[in-house]
Amino acid sequence: MQQGGTRTGLQLRSLVKNNGDLELSLTSVPIPVPAANEVLVRVEAAPINPSDLGLLFAGADMTKASRLGTKDHPLVAARTPDAALKSLMARVGVSMPVGNEGAGVVVEAGSSAAAQALLGKTVAALGGAMYSQYRCVPLEQCLELPVGATPADGASSFVNPLTALGMVETMRSEGHTALVHTAAASNLGRMLNRICLKDQIALVNIVRNHDQVELLKGLGAAHVYDSTSPTFVQDLIEALSATGATIAFDAIGGGKLAGQILTCMEAAIVKKATQYSRYGSAIHKQVYVYGGLGQGPIELNRNFGMAWGVGGWLVTPFLQKIGAAATQRLKQRVAAELKTTFASGYAGEVSLIEALDLKTIAVYSRSATGQKYLINPNKDVVGAPSAT
Repeated sequence: MQQGGTRTGLQLRSLVKNNGDLELSLTSVPIPVPAANEVLVRVEAAPINPSDLGLLFAGADMTKASRLGTKDHPLVAARTPDAALKSLMARVGVSMPVGNEGAGVVVEAGSSAAAQALLGKTVAALGGAMYSQYRCVPLEQCLELPVGATPADGASSFVNPLTALGMVETMRSEGHTALVHTAAASNLGRMLNRICLKDQIALVNIVRNHDQVELLKGLGAAHVYDSTSPTFVQDLIEALSATGATIAFDAIGGGKLAGQILTCMEAAIVKKATQYSRYGSAIHKQVYVYGGLGQGPIELNRNFGMAWGVGGWLVTPFLQKIGAAATQRLKQRVAAELKTTFASGYAGEVSLIEALDLKTIAVYSRSATGQKYLINPNKDVVGAPSAT
C-alpha cells in the first residue's frame, strides 16, 4: 500500500467469460480513504466458506484447471460447465471480488468518534471482497473483537455464528421447541451443537458416516444419526419422538433427505396421536434448505400429511427481517463467546498467491469435515503499514 499518490492493494477476483471460461486472478485495486463512519481494515484472516467456493469457482471442475501468468501474478483458468452457464449469466463478464467475511486491524478510520474509537483495534468484518489486502467497510459491518483475540479468532464471526443463531431464533419465532440439522459435523454444525447445549435446546444431528457420529457424540451431542445406516429412518423417528423437533435446517438440498425428515416428523407425531385424520397431523412440520451440497432435485414422497413446508433460508435475508437492534444483540453474543461457543478451527492458512496454486486449491476446495482453511491476504507481505 503506497503512502503517497494512488494507493493500491491486491484482491482475489473471479471472472466468468462469455465463452464459459473461468479466470481467477490477483488484481491491484485502489484503496479508498474511509468516510466518516467507515474504517479501513488490513485483512489478516478470511475463511474459505462453501459459499465462497461457489462464487470463486462458479461450478468449474478445478481438477482440470491450469495455472498461467507469473509467480508473482498468477492466473488460474478453468471451464464452467455449459449446464451451469445459464444460471451464471448475471455475472458473465463481471470480475467479482470474493470473500464474505474476515478480520484484521483497523489502520485508518473516518472522522466520526465511533470510527476513531476502532483505530488500531482488531475487528471482524462482513461485506464481501474480504480476500483483499485492505477492505474499507461501514461501522455497522464491523464487530470489535475482545482484547487478546487475534484476526484468526474472529475471522468467522459472522457467517457461521449468525447462521447458527439465526436457526435458533427462527425455531423460536415460529413456535418450534427443538430442531434438526443435516451435515451436522461441519464447523457450523459443531457450533450449532454448542449453542443448543448451552441454551438447553434439543438438537437432532444428521451426518453421513459413522466417524462423524462419534465426533459429535464426543462433543456432547445427544442425538446423532448416520443417514447411510440401514436403521436411519427408525432411529430418526425415535429421536424426533423424544425431542419433539418439528423444524429442520438442511444443508444438503437435493435428494430424498428433506422428504425423509418430514416423513419421520409425521411418524413421530402420529405415534402419540389419540385419533385418526386422513389429512395427517395438524402440527406444522418445516424443512428449510440453506445449502446445496446435494445436486439435483429435492424428492418428496407425500406421506407426511398436509401441514408441512419446504423453503429456502439464508442468513442475510433473516438478519434484514429481524432488524438492526436484534442483529446487534446476536453480534454481541458472538463477541462475548468468541473463544467458546463460537470458536472455529482451521486446518491451515494460505496467502493470496498460494490461494491460486493448483495443489493448494485441491486441498482447500475439498470441503472436508475439519478441513477449513483461512486466506491471509497480508501473509508474507513486507512493509504493511500500522494504524495511522
